[in-house]
Amino acid sequence: MSAGSPAEYISHHIQNLTFGKHSDGTWGFAHTAKEATEMGFMAINVDTMFWSLLTGVVFCWLFRKVAVSASVQKPSKWQSVVELAFEMVAGSVRDAFHGRNALIGPLALTIFVWIFLMNLMDLVPVDWVPYVSQQMGISHMKMVPTTDVNATFGMSLSVFALMIYYGIKVKGVGGFLGELAFHPFGKALLPVNLVLETVSLIAKPLSLSLRLFGNMFAGELVFVLIAALVPFYLQWLLSVPWAIFHILVITLQAYIFMMLTIVYLSQSHESHDSH
Repeated sequence: MSAGSPAEYISHHIQNLTFGKHSDGTWGFAHTAKEATEMGFMAINVDTMFWSLLTGVVFCWLFRKVAVSASVQKPSKWQSVVELAFEMVAGSVRDAFHGRNALIGPLALTIFVWIFLMNLMDLVPVDWVPYVSQQMGISHMKMVPTTDVNATFGMSLSVFALMIYYGIKVKGVGGFLGELAFHPFGKALLPVNLVLETVSLIAKPLSLSLRLFGNMFAGELVFVLIAALVPFYLQWLLSVPWAIFHILVITLQAYIFMMLTIVYLSQSHESHDSH
């Protein structure tokens, strides 16, 4: 797929399809990264929303199909895959979550499978989707939602909201604020405790979002660099080994996000006074 110089090619492939308000007051799609930046906070990355929702629908459809047709005597291949994922997540929840909450298991399974499917889009050759979208009159199209920091940060904020909610629900407002103010050094060092615990609390959603985004964006960028800088007849020699290695990264990043979510929510259900 020709897109001018290598720099223009790379810039095109890492730019989202952004819709928002232009500087002249009109609404529409951004054609450059500068235009997308000028649209500000209210702009939306349409491709990120589309592919994340599509993978979510695929996840729901696949699991429902397996649930409806599940068989003990003759399990299908998909049923075996789903059962394997379920057992892995259930074991992780049993090991890492020390409270009692029926939401944690389904939440952990949803996070792992959904993020895995979004990450899996990174294995689609980098030119296929942009080429098809350009034939349809769409200027830009990134198909890996987790390479958009807005998506990863949105997911981490959802986890953060659950942390705050269950922290207050389980410990009460006084207990929740008390942990921020009186730990780890006691009442005498309340200002120090408050700063340390607040920074630690805020760092959790940041670490969730930036770790996933950084790893997936770096992986996508390697594919784009290979396509932009390496002659076509040599691209498969580099992209195939990287894709095989990247399967591990894709799975590992989904697992890490899931495990950290379980651990953070477990901490929200615990009280320092009980230790």
